[in-house]
Amino acid sequence: MKVLLLGGGAREHAMAWALSRSPKVTDLTVSPGNPGIANIARIVDLDPCDGNAVRTFALKNNIDMVVIGPEAPLVEGVADVLRESGIKVFGPGKDGARLEGSKAFSKEFMKRNGIPTASFDICTNMDQARDALLKRTAPYIVKADGLAAGKGAFVLESTEEAISKAEDLLVDRSLGKAGEKIVIEDCLKGTELTVLTITDGHTIRPLSPSQDHKRVYDNDKGPNTGGMGAYSPVPWAGSELMNRVTSEVLEPTLNGLKKEEIDFCGVIYAGLMIDEHKNPWVIEYNVRFGDPETQVVLPVLKGDIAEIIEKCCLGKLADAKMDAAEKWAADVVIASGGYPGEYKKDIVIKGLDEANAMENVLIFHAGTSKDDEGNVVTNGGRVLSIVGMDKDNLDNAVSQAYQAVEKIHFTGMHFRKDIASKAKDFS
Repeated sequence: MKVLLLGGGAREHAMAWALSRSPKVTDLTVSPGNPGIANIARIVDLDPCDGNAVRTFALKNNIDMVVIGPEAPLVEGVADVLRESGIKVFGPGKDGARLEGSKAFSKEFMKRNGIPTASFDICTNMDQARDALLKRTAPYIVKADGLAAGKGAFVLESTEEAISKAEDLLVDRSLGKAGEKIVIEDCLKGTELTVLTITDGHTIRPLSPSQDHKRVYDNDKGPNTGGMGAYSPVPWAGSELMNRVTSEVLEPTLNGLKKEEIDFCGVIYAGLMIDEHKNPWVIEYNVRFGDPETQVVLPVLKGDIAEIIEKCCLGKLADAKMDAAEKWAADVVIASGGYPGEYKKDIVIKGLDEANAMENVLIFHAGTSKDDEGNVVTNGGRVLSIVGMDKDNLDNAVSQAYQAVEKIHFTGMHFRKDIASKAKDFS
């Protein structure tokens, strides 16, 4: 197959790595890509959100299948444009992408279909927002309705802060159109878990569960980020819990999509909160592979991801060969100084070759580029995903990741030192 992958972050680097290992993939093109992806695939310059440009390239180059990595092209309806021309696409159309593209839609979808989630209110003005906040107690959860690059969800400790944030979104429009409508909801208590599920609209195939680390500092301190690390599998997420996630969340989600006549081919990301009684509650949906979860889930996947994705596109996911994870993986994200606030770019990164040479280590580029002298430099907030793997246990995988991190240096870099610390204790 000739495959075109859209995206340019660490998630897409992990996807490109997995696709490139498949004997089915004879030609892999990625757009816009990054310096790490350039080592394993051909890079072309396309706007992933321009459906017509992607379609023209795919037809001209006889692309057999397009795999869409990020959320923005999905919300823009790029998959619909490609499917109309008979091109196989892994990723939902605009209708299905509303599960991620609109927090209000997704919450109402869950309510309609009996999927467990926090009680919520949808607000379009400050009077509604104040009423919604005053009937709740701290901590307050305020979310922008639309896409905000992972920066649209806020956990606020006082009524004053929550009202101020609502005003910031609804009145000052700090996130533009994404915040012209907001969701205010109860704060769910428990431990977070991510389950990525591949579906062709008929069959669901959950992948290995993982746990993200969203706060910027150790011990879950500081502001939320796009994710500072992850690990998979999750030791406390055994078969009993996963069966409940399937029966109470994943199957009702698929049934709801069918009932509402929403075609869906791609990934349903269920961001879950597992309460003290091990009941699963949905925090949010995404409609694509997660970042940084993909960087640990794909390396432990026992199966050919290209074959799995192709069967999904053909509506034959039930025939795909997938087995339980056969090893462990841990991902430590290295970020730029100042992230998730303001940060500098174009800082030379040293030690990549040494870290890349380590066994059982994968380095996925997130925010990197090359300078005029050919040096790899920083070009984003999250810069690198350093993944350690081990066939025997998670502790060894974590150790491998941190040993590789120690070889990498650039001014201002920071990372969490407690990735997977919650793996053994369910609390």
